[in-house]
Amino acid sequence: MWGHRHEGMSNMVLSIEELKVLAANLRKEGLNTQQIADELSLSQDTITWLLTGTGEQDRPTDVRIGWRTLGVRPHRIASVGAIMADVADEEIGFDNVDTVVGISINGIAFAYEVARSLESDMTVFRTTDGGEGNGSLSNKYGQVAGKSVIIIDDVLSSGVTMSKTIESIREAGGEVVLAVVLVNKTTRNEIDDVPLRGLIRAVAV
Repeated sequence: MWGHRHEGMSNMVLSIEELKVLAANLRKEGLNTQQIADELSLSQDTITWLLTGTGEQDRPTDVRIGWRTLGVRPHRIASVGAIMADVADEEIGFDNVDTVVGISINGIAFAYEVARSLESDMTVFRTTDGGEGNGSLSNKYGQVAGKSVIIIDDVLSSGVTMSKTIESIREAGGEVVLAVVLVNKTTRNEIDDVPLRGLIRAVAV
């Protein structure tokens, strides 16, 4: 599953030891497990194991997702955002979205493009220290109170951060009608009674 780097292959294919070094270096730079998970496109359980685990038996099953080829070019992000917006239109209708919420950090760029395509407001769920998935809605952008809301992120792993985002929106008075991610690493099609759609599903078998 993890593999080793081979000549001519992308740096995405890293050994466990190389991933452990990357995770440790990001921790030294001050990133928390949520932020390291975002950076390496792995679940927080996997990051915790990379930082503290020793044996193979307690290693979580995971799939590493790489989308740097998309991320380096804004027009590629815009194209993916347009596809996400099309999925949202298919699921709930163009006119039934008031606000798009992007989960930091990787969901924000996609969410901007979705909001632009849907001509809706946009805001950010900012992940914070203090536990897995913790965070808060930003007040600098669009509001969710009394709004029909869709959530955008890049990768869904455990679903904890998505659940926290849904909870925060509901507590603020918003109605979450859909969650759309670039890659769904689970077999789930809903989360906390919210329909969940992934452009790609990647599940370990």
